Amino acid sequence: MPTQNSRSSSVGIEAGHDSSAADMEDIRRQIEERLSQALPDHGRADPLTGAMRAAALGTGKRMRPLLLMVVARDLGCTSPALLDAACAVELVHAASLILDDLPCMDDAKLRRGLPTVHRQFGEHVAILASVALLSRAFQLLSQAPGIPAHVRTRLVGALADTVGAQGLVRGQFLDLHGNPQRSLDDIARTNELKTGVLLGLSVEMAALIAEADERVLQALRAFALSAGQAFQIKDDLLDDADAAITGKDAGQDAGKATFNATLGRERTAGRLADHLREADTYLSDAIGGKQGTRSLVGTLFRNASPLAAARAS
Repeated sequence: MPTQNSRSSSVGIEAGHDSSAADMEDIRRQIEERLSQALPDHGRADPLTGAMRAAALGTGKRMRPLLLMVVARDLGCTSPALLDAACAVELVHAASLILDDLPCMDDAKLRRGLPTVHRQFGEHVAILASVALLSRAFQLLSQAPGIPAHVRTRLVGALADTVGAQGLVRGQFLDLHGNPQRSLDDIARTNELKTGVLLGLSVEMAALIAEADERVLQALRAFALSAGQAFQIKDDLLDDADAAITGKDAGQDAGKATFNATLGRERTAGRLADHLREADTYLSDAIGGKQGTRSLVGTLFRNASPLAAARAS
């Protein structure tokens, strides 16, 4: 079962208590500050670090690092290592977005309402910045304070698996090369690799640092996969929305096999609700009635309590 890694939280969240908006903003502020420290500003003379900072800082939702930290606190853990682990996950996410946006990939012009990194700094700088962000993520994790050696080994291994040929890289490959007539199972597999695995990494790291037992870890992984499907479906449903709303180019999924394209909006929305119900069930198995993670997911879905609503429906 989860163990207490320290007696008080540095970010004001206590295990088992609801996470207020102020709590979330406090965590977000600490994440932003640590990311900025991890990526020093060397000014205009160094476009490589400028590209790294442009990719990682400022306007993201910080869903993945927030999830890691809130899940850990729902498990009763407030280890000082959590912040660096959370930032490592976010750096991996930022690196993946640089690559996804490249002209040879999705050829995106906007990301988070701003020109994509390759349009700001050039393709060669963008590619190198992505590699450098991945390297910095591993460095942060390798130096995070207060982690036993056997736990650190598992954390680094989990991060490598998530990035590699059976993780994010495979997901982007399938997204680019998938047949528009793919089966629903194939679409779900691509969604899992594009979104679910990084959410899974976030909760797995939280559980490992909290030294949770295997039952809790497996339940959290299942929660993350269901939540990842829901988040990807939500993203697909917003694909044709105005860039002022999403911060991204509209129509990026044109010609791709998605649930929205295959099933239509109504059935796809129903599938999203199903995944939220599944996510809540797995979350209950992992953390019982604690509300921190549920509150975060509710915020991310722009609903006061989507998991609770899905469970009640």
